[in-house]
This record gives sequence, C-alpha cells and structure tokens, in this order.
Amino acid sequence: MTNAVQLDETHDPARKSFVETANGIATDFPIQNLPLGVFGTAADPQPRIGTAIGDLVLDLKRALGSDERLTAPIRQALQQDTLNALFALGPMALRELRRLTADLLGQGSAANDTRCRASELLTPIADATPHLPTRVSNYTDFYAGIYHARAAGALLTPENPLPANYKWVPIAYHGRASSVQVGRGIVRRPLGQHPPAAIGGAPSFGPCERLDFELEMGLYVAAGNRLGNPVPISEASQQIVGYSLLNDWSARDIQRWEMFPLGPFLSKSFATSVSPWVVTSDALAPFRVAALARPDGDPRPLDYLFDTADQSHGGLDIQLEVLLSTAQMRAASQPAAAILTSNAKHLYWTPAQMVAHHSINGCNLQPGDLIGTGTISGPSPAQLSSMLEFTAAGARPAVLLNGESRGFLEDGDEVTFRGRCSREGFASIGFGSCVGRIAPAHAAIAGSDHT
Repeated sequence: MTNAVQLDETHDPARKSFVETANGIATDFPIQNLPLGVFGTAADPQPRIGTAIGDLVLDLKRALGSDERLTAPIRQALQQDTLNALFALGPMALRELRRLTADLLGQGSAANDTRCRASELLTPIADATPHLPTRVSNYTDFYAGIYHARAAGALLTPENPLPANYKWVPIAYHGRASSVQVGRGIVRRPLGQHPPAAIGGAPSFGPCERLDFELEMGLYVAAGNRLGNPVPISEASQQIVGYSLLNDWSARDIQRWEMFPLGPFLSKSFATSVSPWVVTSDALAPFRVAALARPDGDPRPLDYLFDTADQSHGGLDIQLEVLLSTAQMRAASQPAAAILTSNAKHLYWTPAQMVAHHSINGCNLQPGDLIGTGTISGPSPAQLSSMLEFTAAGARPAVLLNGESRGFLEDGDEVTFRGRCSREGFASIGFGSCVGRIAPAHAAIAGSDHT
C-alpha cells in the first residue's frame, strides 16, 4: 500500500496552470487532478486519450504520443483509442505520464510549447464527445456498503436483512460488461417479469415500475493477474489505477422476483453508467483515510483480506452527491435538486480487499476491467443512496421543491452523480459527473399492450 499514499510535486496546492479555469477553487479539474479519459470531437470523431484541465481537454496523443521523455510503452499506449493498454502498464507508468503532463500544463517554461499549440492540443470539454474509458471485458459489482446492505436488505429480504456471511466475505455478482455505458446518455426503462400479486399466482410482464439508481464508485484494474495466481492483499492497491463514479441502475420489481437463488440478472444487466473521467490513484493519494472502523464484536477479516497498511489508509474520503431533474423541472428552467449525499469512506470493505478477494480463487483480472463498490450509503437517513432505501420502497415518496414526488424514477427523470475530494492543505479535486436520463420502455413483445 506504500505507493498508494506517495505524495510528490504534482500534489503541491500552490501549483497553477496556464489554463486559467483550472485555477479556480470550484473546478473539478485543477492541475493537481489530471484525470484520464477518451474523447472525440465533431471535427475529429476518432476516439483518443486525453486529460481534463479546467474546462478543457488536453489531447495526450498529440501532445505526448511521440515525446521521447516518455518510455516507448507509454508512447505506444497513447496511440490507442481506449485506456486499456495504458492501464496495463500500471501505476508507475501513470505516475510518469502525470508528472510530464503537469509540466506541460503548468505556468513555467516547460508549458510554452503547449501554449503555442493550444488550438491543436486543447478542446473545450463542452465540445468533446466522451467515450468509455476502457474496453470493459469484465464488470463485477460488489456489495461493500454495509449501511446499504442493512437498509436494502430490510426491504428486499426482511427475514434476513444482513446475510450471515456479510462481515466475513466481500459479496459480489458478475455483471454485464456489454451494457456498461458512459454516463452522458439515455437509459431505457427495462422490460421484465414482475412478482405475482398473490402467493402462488402468476407473474406479470411489462416495463419496470420500480426503476432505481445506486450511488457507487467504479475502480479500474491495472495489469491484472495470470489465471490461477491470486493478487495478495499487500499488492492489491497496485492493481487499481483509478476511480470513477458509477450508477448501478436497478429494476427493483424485476429484481425481487428473479434474484433467488442465483442473484440479480435482468434487473441489473440493462445498463450501468460510469463517469467519463478516471481519477487516478495518484491524484487521490492526499484523500486516503483509514478503513471503516469495525464495531466491537465484528470479526477480524481473514488473513488473505487483512493488511495493516490497507487498514491504515485503504479508505477514500470522497464526498458524493445525487441530483434529480424531472422533465417538468427542465421545462420550467428549474435547476436539478440535490436529494442525497454520502461518502466513499462508509464502505465496509476496502477496494484492495475487493481485488484480493476477487482473485483469491485464481480468477484472472484483466487490464481495464471495471469493479463496482456497491451502493455507498451512510449512517444517516440523508445518506441512503438509492430510492429503494430513502423512500422505503416507495412508501415514503420524496417530495421535490416544485411539489412533484417520487417513490421510484419516472420517464424523463435525469439522475446526476457528483464526487469531490477536499482536505486542508491540498487542492480540491472532482470527478465531473455521471448522468443518465430515463427513456420509456420499448414496445413489449407481441401479446402485451404495454409501451
């Protein structure tokens, strides 16, 4: 875990960029951040790797793709249209790229060439088309938020709210990689079977009636491991190159009917949204915190999941926020309403523990694989990070400022996730946003009159 908290000149809060919008206190993307992403433009739609700086994107392929100050593998990775090859090189390579990028965007003489080539190298974020950061071969979603597990479990499985194994094993399911999308688009309301109205009755079929979001973080895998070779917990943090916001969209009615005995299927596989920018583990080094303290009586993790350094600084202090905008609000030019807040430090299991557990059976993680943390609820009612929880499965609808109420999401609703890190003595950094707008379900199969 030592490298996970390594600080250097790139974290200096006094460092400024010649991009003036990167120097304001409200920006998500100061020079101390430099998140990685993939983008195109109307003039040049070919996806390419970039970094966000203030309200601009620096084209890293054009700026550094042939720069011999970088090693040949990094230069070659910058020629690709995804971050997989770059992530496969691991944290040390990303650190090398981060340092040189910071120099190119600073206020010193090293940035002169970038200034002169600004029209070629820098594009307004508003004019950029975001693409998925990696080609996601595998997506796994954990259940690492204990406050969510308790609250959601009490509603979905009241007879067993917190599984007996929860405090011993990081629970997860293998999600659908093909339906992971960049969080800037439409989410289609899914179709599926609903639970019978009465015990012993037949299920119904139609559009999901209890569509929900889940506030999560996503983490991206570095080089990964060979099949049959687990990643030790002491090395697991080095297999995490960066983090994004993640929305694990959920169809609660379909989920309740299908999840036994093998877990969720169609209720989760229709869409997962991630924010366009991957904030690197290096950028997050100042915001490391201790793992969530386990109450007296909770078991110590088994040895393969326990590392002193991970317990000391394996958590992340990331302030999270969810905003909701309805079609009616947008028609009236009303701003989105903040409906809840939480923090990534509330996770019961650390990201390193997730990686170590995922690979302990020999499962081979691959570069660019995506891992979701599970819903990050906090201990207070204002921190329950899904509609299932904070509306008590629709029994206590949330009332918005314009008088509308929501038990679950309706067509036209737009959900926005935001994340930000702040700590005294360091520049604040952010994750941008992860956005999804609900579109009506497709016409159902023949024989149904649902639309």
